[in-house]
Amino acid sequence: MTYIASDTRYDSMPFDRCGNSGLKLPLISLGLWHNWGNVDDYNNGKAMLRRAFDLGITHFDLANNYGPPAGSAESNFGRMFSEDFKSYRDELIISTKAGWDMWPGPYGNFGSRKYLISSIDQSLKRMGLDYVDVFYHHRPDPDTPLEETMGALDYIVRSGRALYVGISQYNTAQTKEAARILRELGTPCLIHQARYNLFDRWIEDGLSSVLEEERMGCIVFSPLDQGLLTDRYLTSIPDDSRAGKGGPFLKVDQINDEIRSKIVQLNQLALSRGQTLAQMSIVWTLSNPVVTSALIGASKTSQIEEIVKGLELHKPFTSDELKAIDNIIGQ
Repeated sequence: MTYIASDTRYDSMPFDRCGNSGLKLPLISLGLWHNWGNVDDYNNGKAMLRRAFDLGITHFDLANNYGPPAGSAESNFGRMFSEDFKSYRDELIISTKAGWDMWPGPYGNFGSRKYLISSIDQSLKRMGLDYVDVFYHHRPDPDTPLEETMGALDYIVRSGRALYVGISQYNTAQTKEAARILRELGTPCLIHQARYNLFDRWIEDGLSSVLEEERMGCIVFSPLDQGLLTDRYLTSIPDDSRAGKGGPFLKVDQINDEIRSKIVQLNQLALSRGQTLAQMSIVWTLSNPVVTSALIGASKTSQIEEIVKGLELHKPFTSDELKAIDNIIGQ
């Protein structure tokens, strides 16, 4: 059946300007890290993309090594794009990244000019795109000069392969230096993709200040901490959950009695606010003024609907609620 996007897709999703740029991002973006590889249900992935766009989520985020196998998320997205979204290309923000292991040998990893330019060319081919909207360096390279990595990002924009560039997982000092180099090259660093959630607040220890100083946007990944900050693990570990499937990123032993006690208490606070734990957790990340968008993952359309619905239920946190959150996390 031919997909026709909902006429109401822009009626309720808020958008926020990304740093010192003309680009606006939806407060909720969709990441294709998990559940879009060749091992996953293709039709379920397509249904999630359709529902996300119908709800006003215009930003889809990928990376060269997403799968498994590596590259398959981009290939599957490219097929879905061709089937459903080609006519909506100018309404979409599509991003991808390179920096982690992708192909054998010394040129398939980290941050050399050779790797980054080869990778973006491969990504464009897999997705069937002429360009991506944002291309990220996925992680710092301890051995390649930062000038070479940032120079490659600058070239990728100037050659028309990407409209904007960003960085991910850079620490505070690295972010400041990367921003300086790109600014001097004439291709500003648009955005930083950083891990941030109720359990992991590292960006508050200096990075947030640098992002404000550099007028750089911030999109946060794992705002639900791989699903911990949802109601999935309150009493047990479901077989179809990320931890239950035995994947490498969230393991059963991470969900111990201490963590479960915290999420149970956080869930009680969320319910008192008229929200689910996932909704409250997303709203909390977005309450940080430096955050432009929260990048969520999903395995079913209902999860996307829940998060977007949470924006409608948004209300500011009281000082007592923020103190209660801090007390729970600090236990």
